[in-house]
Amino acid sequence: MSFIYLASQSPRRAQLLGQLGVRHELLLADDDEDAEALEVVKGRESPAAYVQRVTALKLDAAVARRKRRGLPDAPVLCADTTVALGRTILGKPEDAADARRMLGLLSGTTHRVLTAIAVQHGRRRDAALNVSRVRFAPLTGAQIARYVEGGEPLGKAGAYGVQGAAAAFVEHIGGSYSGIMGLPMFETAQLLRRAGIEV
Repeated sequence: MSFIYLASQSPRRAQLLGQLGVRHELLLADDDEDAEALEVVKGRESPAAYVQRVTALKLDAAVARRKRRGLPDAPVLCADTTVALGRTILGKPEDAADARRMLGLLSGTTHRVLTAIAVQHGRRRDAALNVSRVRFAPLTGAQIARYVEGGEPLGKAGAYGVQGAAAAFVEHIGGSYSGIMGLPMFETAQLLRRAGIEV
């Protein structure tokens, strides 16, 4: 097999797949698909249950999309990342004020970044969960405001991207840097090998 489908708009995930030497084609949602609705938290579900459920739903939608479009058969990869402070799930901020609120919560604390990935090829589906810990230094209101004004937090779980300016906030990482970016390389390589992709 020479390529996979990546069902993600994230340029970081595409970049990380490229680092693995995996050729991919994007399999993005149609205009009439409500991708955001898949990310709604249900009840009191744990962050791990949430991120794995959302990833499975995204993969279901992507597999159906490939069939609907009559595209050639190839493995389909989906992933989802969330930030958790205790059992509190910090998804993508709704606006700048929400981003400031989230960053205020993360200031001076250790939080978890959970990335679930799933690959389907034919009837076979394999999934994995990567959990990393990130400690933020205490942040001033001015630091938070400056970061949010740059626009980077919007569209990112927990209102930050570790590969961007927020790297200056990070005191310590325990786990997978690529997992925090949105695609844990080790687990991804394992799943792709099971799907017949050379990594």
